[in-house]
Amino acid sequence: MSFTRKELTELKPQFLDRMQVIGSATAVAREMGLNIQTAHGWARKAGLKSRRIAHQRKAEYFALRKAGHSQSAAARQIGVHVRTCRDWEHGTRRTRDSRFYADGRRVNYATGETTIETMTAPTGFCGLAALEQELHPRFLTLVERERIADLLREGYSFRAISRELGRPASTIMREVTHHRNDDGVYQPFAAHRRAAEQRPRPKVSKLTHKGQLREYVAQKLRVQWSPEQISHTLKVDYPDDESMRVSTETIYQALYVQARGGLKREIADALRTGRTRRKPRRSPEQRRERFTDPMVMISDRPAEIEDRAVPGHWEGDLITGTRNQTAIVTLVERQTRYVMLGHLPAGHTAPEVRNVLTSLIGTLPAHLRGSLTWDQGAEMAEHKLFSMDTDVPVYFCDPASPWQRGSNENTNGLLRQYFPKGTDLSVFGPADLELVAQRLNGRPRKTLDWQTPAQRLPKLVLTD
Repeated sequence: MSFTRKELTELKPQFLDRMQVIGSATAVAREMGLNIQTAHGWARKAGLKSRRIAHQRKAEYFALRKAGHSQSAAARQIGVHVRTCRDWEHGTRRTRDSRFYADGRRVNYATGETTIETMTAPTGFCGLAALEQELHPRFLTLVERERIADLLREGYSFRAISRELGRPASTIMREVTHHRNDDGVYQPFAAHRRAAEQRPRPKVSKLTHKGQLREYVAQKLRVQWSPEQISHTLKVDYPDDESMRVSTETIYQALYVQARGGLKREIADALRTGRTRRKPRRSPEQRRERFTDPMVMISDRPAEIEDRAVPGHWEGDLITGTRNQTAIVTLVERQTRYVMLGHLPAGHTAPEVRNVLTSLIGTLPAHLRGSLTWDQGAEMAEHKLFSMDTDVPVYFCDPASPWQRGSNENTNGLLRQYFPKGTDLSVFGPADLELVAQRLNGRPRKTLDWQTPAQRLPKLVLTD
């Protein structure tokens, strides 16, 4: 609406009177149909400052919504734009040039940039990841909170809402009681954001401060106890003292994470692995295929191999020397525990390992070339070529599962008596390896009723 200069002069005193009553130049300007900039100029020259009435109108708006008014009807009745009311319900806040959303986004209309940041520094901040995090079903979702707000406006009781949502009435009561706004209105978006902010509840580590518990843990770490052993032994040594309890993970956190500290001086010698930081592990779903040629996993290995009923199935691996530069191929027959060793003087690349394995398996009669089980070491990258040359299928163990070829692991431990770790294995020739293999094969085994592998295997060789 446009006014002449004379009309504006006549309306100015009326505007100033209403301004003193309402306290908002914008609200009076809309009421009288005046230009907002003109209204603010009059108020400024008259020394009248606009009082913030947003909180009051916000309370009026939610009271109308609770009474059953639609969003647009409630907005018209209090004289506020419907988008402002929508922002109130969604927990969105505005400044002169930006809009802050409930998920932490800030849209700057001056620059056109969207960033993730806090709206107010003193309050906890939860970003989009925290709001959208998948939680245990016992936690309320945003959809459920919106439904609670709708049902409250319709006058439902806590018990009625609990029946609608399939939740305990106490859960609904705590949710509404804890997350009401200062004006007593429950807003789902604000409640969801507040719940996400309160969820972490960071605690101080039990091992941060000096005390009996920390001294106990440090003492056991010095004698190379594992965190799991310490955690469980505490319950045995102090069955009635709840303060002497600490989880395995808490001990690892104290060792690996400085912020969770307390055991920094013991870190060098604390763990048997000697690591000072965690070794990341990938889940099976994230692992890439190890080799170009598809692997046949141990889970697909026939049952007759698993129960050792049929001879001729082998387990294999490498033992390595100084800086992993030299290696020896080790093969163990699963039924008789017979050992065969292969010489790798120059290295243990995939072609070199394939050639040695082919030679070793080639010395056996056909009925003892059943299968080979190996771990997923890079030296077996040419497993398909090996199978084509020898007609021996290769089965691969699962990652980090050495027990799946237990006979070979045990044999490798026995071989370390002759080839200690850190030894240059290139100095041992084929004759040396044959001598060591004969010694192992000449030892009586309890699992063979105190016969030796050397006594058992010839019987299988002669059997056709």
